[in-house]
Amino acid sequence: MNQDIKEKIEKLVADLNKYNYYYHVLDAPIVSDKDYDKAYYTLVDLEKQTGYILPDSPTQRVGDMVNERFEKHTHEAHLYSLDKAQTPAELDDWVSKVKTSYPNTEFTLEYKFDGLRLALTYDNGILVNAATRGNGLIGEDVTAQVKTIRSVPLSIPFKNHIVVEGEGIMLLSELEKYNKTTDGPLKNARNAVAGAIRNLDPKVTASRNLDFFAYGIPVIENKKFNTQVELRQFLIDNRFCVGDFFEVRKNTNEIMEVINQIDKARDVIDILIDGVVIKINDMATREELGFTIRFPKWALAYKFEALEVTTYIRDVIWQVGRTGKMTPLAILDPVDIAGATISRATLNNWDDILRKKVKINSLVFLRRSNEVIPEILGLAQDFPDSKEIEKITTCPSCGAKLINNGVNLFCPNKDNCPGQLKERIIHFCSRDAMNIEGIRDKTIDLFYDKLNIRTVDDLYKLTSADLEGLENYKDKKINNLINSIEKSKNIAFQNFIFALGIANVGKKTASDLAKTFDNFESLAKANVQELSAIRDIGEVVANSIVDYFAYPRNKEIIQNLFDSGVKIEYTNVVASTKFAGKTFVLTGTLPHLTRNEATKLIEQNGGSVSSSVSKQTSFVLAGESTGSKYEKAKLLGITIIDEDEFLSMINH
Repeated sequence: MNQDIKEKIEKLVADLNKYNYYYHVLDAPIVSDKDYDKAYYTLVDLEKQTGYILPDSPTQRVGDMVNERFEKHTHEAHLYSLDKAQTPAELDDWVSKVKTSYPNTEFTLEYKFDGLRLALTYDNGILVNAATRGNGLIGEDVTAQVKTIRSVPLSIPFKNHIVVEGEGIMLLSELEKYNKTTDGPLKNARNAVAGAIRNLDPKVTASRNLDFFAYGIPVIENKKFNTQVELRQFLIDNRFCVGDFFEVRKNTNEIMEVINQIDKARDVIDILIDGVVIKINDMATREELGFTIRFPKWALAYKFEALEVTTYIRDVIWQVGRTGKMTPLAILDPVDIAGATISRATLNNWDDILRKKVKINSLVFLRRSNEVIPEILGLAQDFPDSKEIEKITTCPSCGAKLINNGVNLFCPNKDNCPGQLKERIIHFCSRDAMNIEGIRDKTIDLFYDKLNIRTVDDLYKLTSADLEGLENYKDKKINNLINSIEKSKNIAFQNFIFALGIANVGKKTASDLAKTFDNFESLAKANVQELSAIRDIGEVVANSIVDYFAYPRNKEIIQNLFDSGVKIEYTNVVASTKFAGKTFVLTGTLPHLTRNEATKLIEQNGGSVSSSVSKQTSFVLAGESTGSKYEKAKLLGITIIDEDEFLSMINH
């Protein structure tokens, strides 16, 4: 055997065992799932090619290490791992093998939870033991910790001896709440639940608000099930939480349709999942197929591409926004995640840097959901050459001394800071604001340097002659820009409010303000009490609005806009209350209506429009070429309508 390959196998085994120790024993992972899986499957392939398998290879044992701090618990039945597929071809190969011998087989589909696997033992209907899976044969006794989980029933109707298998998890919403109240934020939901349950103090477990989702019964006395469907119903009848996702399918195509749907929509699921578990529904077929030494032949885990990876921070730069807030931006070693190459990620603010303990030249966890900006979750590992990130004291754009406001740093030079001025113009021209096409970041840099454009009202002074001498500006491009600026002068009330760039006022708040006030003048004169009385507008937002309209320079710019011919269209008058309390999400291209036209119709009939699908969404209005929003709506069971149905709802 080639010596280089032998050494590579030995190094992979050493690395993977180190990763396992940090994750399973110390509860302090130093690599991402994606990096671990890559190393693991490389090892699997090399072992298959060479037949060289070390006795301590992670491919030769089923699961977690046992933490010696806990009492050991010997499982009554072997808790097997699952064989895995990562491509449709691998899934089809498994399904085809099953169908060859059992052509009428049906398959059940459940989430592959990414938490901590547990086995709960009940005698005479009472919970008597809870243990981690450990290595599949021996686990850790964590009964005291698991009893703090509210979704674990301490007693059940079934009185015979039974062992229930499931996953300890921390809801993503609970993780978010927890991280807002702690000085040491948790990196992810999987690490959070492992650290909580494998903690000697049950109070720590209780503080995490964990949940338990049941999915299997490895041991039961005087009871048999014919199918997984029956088993699941038994769990429900005995007060176990099983989750709201469970499907039965007949072939690979049907299974992959569901898998793709979940993969596209998993960022709206409040549970960390890393795939889908496919099981043969019929128990008799399972018995005939049996097990290998490591996993059942009747089940398979289809693994998603990881949304969490590790990479290195190489530098941190600070950017000033339109309100003067400074945002640290991490410059990363480029890494592929969820179909995109990521080289930058926000660190939010100085307080975020301190809480996450990240450094330059440190290895960090990075997560990206389908439609969310990449986020650095925390430190994975630092090194001798890692260095602290410096807190800046002056604005990198204008040199002004920064001020502290809560957890954020601000540049106070609002009238003369180039960074703030440019960001305000970019925001003003954006699609959901004045919708001036053809103006981007580089355009504003050019206009700022060559045409002395400083504030948004300066845009309406531009002429064709001003643009003719600029690089890359020919007749067609000049005409398009001038026409776009002219077209923007007639603007809906809510778009104009949003375009002003008032601190803490996003599209939703701008829409609420436009619905509340009859005209712009009454909005500009509103006091904190009047504004705070509006639903979803608190004192902080109200003060931001009052401060904005009280600032003399803002008043001057707004008057200049009106003098240049900008006219507000007050189109948010509610014509009916047919959609009162209803939230719509638009996706795809509608046959006849533009998105703006559909939005106006919804709001004129008392409804509201959201940019993302959630459980609070009432309807998804779908056209052609829909994306992940459509899949999320299907997954969440939200009503999907087309343009004809939408117009019919209005007309009737």
